[in-house]
Amino acid sequence: MMELLKAGWLALEEYIALHVLTCLVPAFLLAGAMVTFVSRETILQYVGAQARKRTAFPLAAGSSFFVAACSCTVIPVASGLYYGGAGIGPAFILLWVAPAANLLALIYTGAILGAEMVAVRVVSALLMAFVVGAVMAAAFRNEERGRAAALAADAPPRAALTSRGSALLILLLVATLLAPNYLVREGPYLHKVFLWATGMVGTALYAGRVKTRQEIIAWLKETGWFVRLIFPLLLVGVFVVGVVGKLLPQQWVQNWLGGDSLSASFLATLIGSISYFATMTEAPFVDTLMKMGMGEGPALALLLTGPGLSLPNWLAITRVFGPRKAVLYVLTIIMLGTLVGWLAGRFYFPD
Repeated sequence: MMELLKAGWLALEEYIALHVLTCLVPAFLLAGAMVTFVSRETILQYVGAQARKRTAFPLAAGSSFFVAACSCTVIPVASGLYYGGAGIGPAFILLWVAPAANLLALIYTGAILGAEMVAVRVVSALLMAFVVGAVMAAAFRNEERGRAAALAADAPPRAALTSRGSALLILLLVATLLAPNYLVREGPYLHKVFLWATGMVGTALYAGRVKTRQEIIAWLKETGWFVRLIFPLLLVGVFVVGVVGKLLPQQWVQNWLGGDSLSASFLATLIGSISYFATMTEAPFVDTLMKMGMGEGPALALLLTGPGLSLPNWLAITRVFGPRKAVLYVLTIIMLGTLVGWLAGRFYFPD
């Protein structure tokens, strides 16, 4: 029992040490800024529930490639977009694509596993994103109609996307969120912290210059709401993942993930959907398992669902979007991940 508790505690320590400052802090601030400073009317126009799906879905998916976020970090960003007025389809597309196939993870995957795996990962992530967006939008279409009408009624008429000062502030937050992962690929973690701190100081100074005290207070209140809603469940989920990782025999995983059967892809998807992978950590993990005999189809399934889902992610989505949406989303991803891994193993990858 003590060993299990120790494993959970160590996972929690590592998560807090390596992800809270450089990932979650700017992500929560970005979520608050999106709700406070971005025009709700413009969000409704481009990615709202009544926006055309043929433009809203590709826009959400394409922009998500540039958000280097893990399954936990992306939740404040996606929820900020959703509560800012975006439709449930685009919000869940961002929730999926950003951790499952962001540009940084793709570059790193190519360096370790090759261009072929990157290509199929991109195509698979996009196909899964559009299916997820369509499923979520269809399942909750009545709720979305009511929410869209209420949001449209509250939106100011003919508002611009945002002011120039607000736009630059949001870009600074995005840069602070992405720069530590994009620019610091090797070396001590303190290098990431230094880059993060530089970005935060610059952002704070700029915010103090272009925003009033009342605007900053409103921004911080929105940020605090996201923190209270999401952060405690992330910590609980990371602890549980550490315990599960201790219980899971490595030899058993290696034996059952060989080949490209449907059961192997399902097992890889299930393991990935529960475990927590920080962005880019999935590639070396999958590479290790492939060298031990893991099939390429299950490897793809794990590459997608490992960073895209996690138990902390499940809990936080339940808290933010409600249990019905969380259950449908997770089950849809598990089914799609299993199917994509199996089909890729049988028909795409060479024998």
